[in-house]
Parts: sequence; C-alpha cells; structure tokens
Amino acid sequence: MLTIGQLAAYAGVTVRAVRHYHQIGLLPEPERDASAYRRYGARVVVSLIKIRTLASAGVPLSEIGQMLEADIPAFAEAVQRIDSQLRDEIERLETSRKQIAQLAAGDSLALPPEVTSYLDRLREIGASERIVEAERDAWILVTARWPDRVREWMPAKLAQLDDPQLVRLYLLGSELPESDAGDESRLQEAADIIASLLERSYTPGEVDPGQAAHDEVPFGLLDALAVESDPRTQRLLDLMRERGWASWTRTRPERLAKPPG
Repeated sequence: MLTIGQLAAYAGVTVRAVRHYHQIGLLPEPERDASAYRRYGARVVVSLIKIRTLASAGVPLSEIGQMLEADIPAFAEAVQRIDSQLRDEIERLETSRKQIAQLAAGDSLALPPEVTSYLDRLREIGASERIVEAERDAWILVTARWPDRVREWMPAKLAQLDDPQLVRLYLLGSELPESDAGDESRLQEAADIIASLLERSYTPGEVDPGQAAHDEVPFGLLDALAVESDPRTQRLLDLMRERGWASWTRTRPERLAKPPG
C-alpha cells in the first residue's frame, strides 16, 4: 500500500494534484489507517495514471470522470468531441499568435498592408518617426471607420508623395523639435504649403460621393488627434483659417466663406 507521496511519484503527478482530484470527486479518497495516513492500492494507481493521461491530452477534468466510466463507443465519441474542441482552440490560438505578431510589427497593428507600405514610403522621403507614428495613428482611425475603402484610397495617397510640396510639408513637420514650443517660421511655411495644396484640389460646389463626406465624427477625431499628438497643430489650424481654410482632414477641402480679418 502506498502513501499519497508514493502514489503521486509513481503516477507522475504532484501530491497537490492528487488532493485536488479528491476534492472534485475524480479520485476516490481512501480511509485513513490506524496511524491516520491514507493508503492507496493498485487500482487507485491505475485510475490516477488514466486521469493523468487524459488530462495531459487536453481533456477537461469535468469530463474525465464520465470517460473513465464510458463503454468503448461512448469513449470514442467523447474523444472525437474533445478533438473537435481542441482543433477550434488551436485555430483561435493561431489567430491570437498572428495578432501578437502584429503587435511586434508596430505599424501592422490594426492596419492593412497597403497603409504600412505608405508609412514605409514616408520614412523613405525623410519623415521623422514622430511624424510616421502620428500618420499611423490617424490611419488607424480612418481604417476603423472605412475598412473597405482604405485600400481604394492608398494608390492615390502614395502617388501624392511624389509631389515636392507635400514632401517638403512632411520634412517641415519632421524638423520641428519635440521640445520646441513652436517654430513660427516653419509653421507659416507649412500653412502656405497646405493652402497651396488645398487650392489645387479644391473644386467649388463639388460634393464628394459616399457617406464619408458627411460623417463628421472621424474627421473630428482626426483633428483632435493631430492637436493631441502635437499642440503646435492648433497654431497651424489657426494659420490655416487665416488663409481661408477650416481643415485639411476632410474628404474634400473645406473653405471658409471669407478669410478672417
């Protein structure tokens, strides 16, 4: 007859596991002997080895008791059911692994590959990592709102990066030190460039098709994100209003009726 320690060692489990199996009714708990010790026989050892084997195979403890008592057809059916559950769990874990890999990739988190290619192109033209991160977060907002449209927009966005004025705009933003309270000359130049770009793309009376042109929530978030990422953006927005433009984050340029002042 074995003590609980000897039983656990023989079956390859811990004493704590044996006690847990007792508590949940999976393994019968023997009476204590005259010395107040539990003593285990050969049949308990066999049962414990079966429990360990099933548990190691991924069978939930709540189902092991029924499987130990099942006949051959019922046991086979239970195995098939558990195998199906394990396959589903494996698929879920594989999906989780892909999501974790995206976390490590940084730019790929919540963004399609077309946008990450755009961010890589920003780095190639000399944009700072601070600017790229701000663009990435903005595209996360856009992608969440219009996941089916983003891929349609990216070829045109990439083509715009061939424009020397737009490249200069990104470089101006990159040249601003993070600790600087504001560089007025650079901000003035940036406002002039944005106004010029908007003027070129503006068509009076044009109505942009689709719901995107009428959805103010994401555009408001984009404006807020820009200011939260760099408070100097508020000064840039003020300079844009001086030049007659309310915002550059809309699907079509938003011109003020009359430039202030």
